[in-house]
Amino acid sequence: MRASRLISLLMLLQTRGRMTARELAAELEVSVRTVYRDVDSLHSAGVPLYGDAGPSGGYRLLDGYRTRLTGLTAGEAESLFLAGMPGPAAELGLGPVVTAAGLKLMAALPAELRDRAGRIRERFHLDAPGWYHGADETPHLAAVADAVWNERRLEIRYHRWRAPQDVVRTLEPYGLVLKAGRWYLVARGGEHVRSYRVSQILEPPALRESFERPAGFDLAAHWNGALEEFEARLLRDEAVIRLSPFGMERLADMVRPAVLRAAEATAEAPDHEGWTRLTVPVESPQHALAEFLRFGADLEVVAPAELRDLVAETARAVAGIYDRPGTG
Repeated sequence: MRASRLISLLMLLQTRGRMTARELAAELEVSVRTVYRDVDSLHSAGVPLYGDAGPSGGYRLLDGYRTRLTGLTAGEAESLFLAGMPGPAAELGLGPVVTAAGLKLMAALPAELRDRAGRIRERFHLDAPGWYHGADETPHLAAVADAVWNERRLEIRYHRWRAPQDVVRTLEPYGLVLKAGRWYLVARGGEHVRSYRVSQILEPPALRESFERPAGFDLAAHWNGALEEFEARLLRDEAVIRLSPFGMERLADMVRPAVLRAAEATAEAPDHEGWTRLTVPVESPQHALAEFLRFGADLEVVAPAELRDLVAETARAVAGIYDRPGTG
């Protein structure tokens, strides 16, 4: 435990530069006194670690000093290779860079960790796209990524779902997100930060002047918050449904997470036939119709009446087709 903490302390100073004992204690979740003891231990081991007094003081490593990767644990080394995504890296134009970095990392690892990391690469593969659609074609992704990295404004011609469908936007690109095989650009246009699907950019973007990215902008936090807001706006209505035992088994694989959470929170005890009554959010009667019909005869809509009638009408129309003699 202490050895791991000493390595973490070194990594913090190597990546962040000067840090006070109090800052190190907060990051490592230990007392300031423990930090003092750890610093003394590193001194004794010959690590060139220096402390400066005063309001702007703190600990720092001698310029040019770098720790070696031999401090990695087996689990840490394995996780680095498990987290690699060669497909998305290639889309960003970083495929050769990632390959070279992997080779250098493998060469720097001790023999035991190198063997274990190699087994991870042989036995696990990450496939980002979802089951029911392939990855988007994104011919302009590398240009967008370059603008993100170098903080350059972009002018794009973008195809959206509402009229006018083809629009021109000047954006300050903050980051890229890969979601289920689809790339999204998070960017500020005017007063708002929005997400733009990269595959909908119609032609090579024009690079404009530089801009200053907001200090402290958290891409992951923004994306998660935007997803929650999107679902809250989208799922405006509710439906009361009943599910058969088999329908309940399939529920987790058939609906989005927000719907599943609501279903689990509102599910009543099964009735004498084993059916479960629950309340779920829906986008609209038409959208819910398509979602619920996927369950076949394992789902019954109880309310609202409009949706129940819509499902019944559709079921009668489908049955009518099969009541007629086949045409093939």
